[in-house]
Parts: sequence; C-alpha cells; structure tokens
Amino acid sequence: MSFVGKALEPDGAMETATLSHGEPSLPPAFRLDGERIVVRELRKTWRSSKEDRGDVYLKKHWFEFETTDDRIAVVYFDRGAMRNKPRWWLYTISSAEEA
Repeated sequence: MSFVGKALEPDGAMETATLSHGEPSLPPAFRLDGERIVVRELRKTWRSSKEDRGDVYLKKHWFEFETTDDRIAVVYFDRGAMRNKPRWWLYTISSAEEA
C-alpha cells in the first residue's frame, strides 16, 4: 500500500441523488498527474469528524474502491475545503494482492 496524499480531479458525472442529502457521490473516475483512475466497484464508505469548541462536525467522506486496472484506492472528499481548492484526495493506492 502506498500513501499518496495528492489532490484528485473528478472525471465524469456524479450521481445527484446523494448530493440532495448533503453526501458526495463517488465519481466514475478521477484524474491524477495525467493518469485516469477508473472506479470498477465500490468496496466500502465511512465518515470521519472533527471537534471544534465542543461541537462535532462531519469532516471527510471516505471511499474504498477497486479500479479497472486491479488496484485498491482509498479516496476522501474534504467537506472543509476552501472555495476553489481541491475537495477530492487520493489517500492510498495499492495492488489487489497488497490489500
């Protein structure tokens, strides 16, 4: 497994049904440094939060998925990103054998 920590550019239309509930949907693909990372199958999702002055806020939406080239990627959507800053980030990526 390799930690990446780089911003991703969503590639393709996202499902709007989840957006109406305040949840981001996983795009069908991402672009990173000229490479296209295509989602084959979503494996799991989860959320992480942060505490600020006694209040708990939803911070990140996490997605683990298989890619079409047999890798496992973990990405997150940063709800706290500033305007015009990246919201999608590649956290880790590994071959299916490493997962």
